[in-house]
Amino acid sequence: MAVPVEYYIFVSALLFALGVLGVLTRRNAIVIFMSIELMLNAANLSFVGFSRALEGLDGQLFVFFVMVVAAAEVTVGLAIIVTLYRNWKTIFVDDIRLLRG
Repeated sequence: MAVPVEYYIFVSALLFALGVLGVLTRRNAIVIFMSIELMLNAANLSFVGFSRALEGLDGQLFVFFVMVVAAAEVTVGLAIIVTLYRNWKTIFVDDIRLLRG
């Protein structure tokens, strides 16, 4: 009993749309950061869905590289958020307009 690729793409599109909505509407830097991660995971889901439908391993290889880039992004992104909080005592992006101390 195989799951059709359309289901993967539908869930992936839904997750990506939720991520875009989170980036556009939220003001908290951590929530924006999590929304970007949600969009990356949506892309990973579509890669896996197409990889399974085409019976190849190329999509899963792309997922591996996207996860490596996402891990590096988490490291740098959280370091930037911690630095912003230390300098301005807030993580709301409306309050932080300039990136100079």
